[in-house]
Amino acid sequence: MRYELLVGLRYTRAKRRNHFISFISLTSMAGIALGVAALIVVLSVMNGFQQELRTRILSVVSHVQLTGPGNRLDDWKPVAKAASANPHVRDAAPFINAQGMLTYGQGVRGAVVRGVVPELEDRVADIGKQMRAGKLASLVSGGFGIVLGSELARAIGALPGDKVALIAPQGQVTPAGVIPRLKQFTVVGTFEIGMYEYDSSLALVHLEDAQRLYQLGGAVSGVRLKLDDLFAAREVARDLTAALAPDVYATDWTRSHVNFFRAVEIEKRVMFIILTLIVAVAAFNIVSTLVMLVTDKQADIAILRTLGASPGSILQIFVVQGAMIGIIGTLIGVVSGVLLGWNVATVVPAIEHLLGFKILAKDVYYISDLPSDVQLRDVMTIGLVSLAMSFVATIYPSWRAARVNPAEALRYE
Repeated sequence: MRYELLVGLRYTRAKRRNHFISFISLTSMAGIALGVAALIVVLSVMNGFQQELRTRILSVVSHVQLTGPGNRLDDWKPVAKAASANPHVRDAAPFINAQGMLTYGQGVRGAVVRGVVPELEDRVADIGKQMRAGKLASLVSGGFGIVLGSELARAIGALPGDKVALIAPQGQVTPAGVIPRLKQFTVVGTFEIGMYEYDSSLALVHLEDAQRLYQLGGAVSGVRLKLDDLFAAREVARDLTAALAPDVYATDWTRSHVNFFRAVEIEKRVMFIILTLIVAVAAFNIVSTLVMLVTDKQADIAILRTLGASPGSILQIFVVQGAMIGIIGTLIGVVSGVLLGWNVATVVPAIEHLLGFKILAKDVYYISDLPSDVQLRDVMTIGLVSLAMSFVATIYPSWRAARVNPAEALRYE
């Protein structure tokens, strides 16, 4: 072991005469540990929210969507077959997207009407798993059943078994003029995704019923695809655009919700910068600790210099001391943060029980529990940033120690 490291570690372990320096050192160490732990927990919770929201969005939105010109595909089966040849594509399902107006009693609400084939839709989306009442399989061709989002059903006051009127914007020419097409549907179920955008506006009907109402014949709006890797959606969409006919357009989920996910990513970066300042404040307390230590150890520094130690060796000794504070604080923070991040689902309910209130009330928030996703990349980044700040904080005091003049330091000894 090099003597610089040996002396630096011994100074770190030694019981200092100046208890104030020891207190500042412990405070710096605790501050670094607290900052690192807080940063890991906050980023893990944000990762958890991002993953939860992505899961809820993708339970309605397909990974990749294929559409034709004018939002119409006259023959969808060859397109689905060609798309299924891609090794990433697991399943395909046709759909119809249209606008409509739902009325029940005095309630009137605009809706996005989606025509689906229930057995195929269950393969590309998870709406069937989010049903609050009824089943998606209750949608049968010719039965004119409809499944409503929970907020949409609540807005018009409809319950399962009620009959609602669906008005299509396409007009029907009669001797009395153009009148809107209207059909009565029976509510066979409701779903709740947990995203107000979908729960308040989406209505599902059978594909063939939608074709009859909107006079599409055998045409559909497009084909929805489910992939084996949702993060490969952009690449798959690009490959399908090149492989399929020129009039078939491919879009993926990252483009349809790009603003939302970009906002979440920006928020995560801002939170990282803000919480890093906590670590920075604690790390730069090392500066004051080492400056006072250098002043207290001037005689020891002078003796080492007279024994032949070079200025560079003195600098290394105090870098070791400062770095040890940062390393120990960072390790404690990383371990504490990872353990707390893994057990957020247990710790938060205990805090709520102790304080007597709910942090995320079910009647206010769709996500009532704090999800957490501890990612190795975030933990490593936080640990390296903390160690780098601790090391930078040791440079100036160590440089001052290396410049101590032995004759001046020992003049009054």
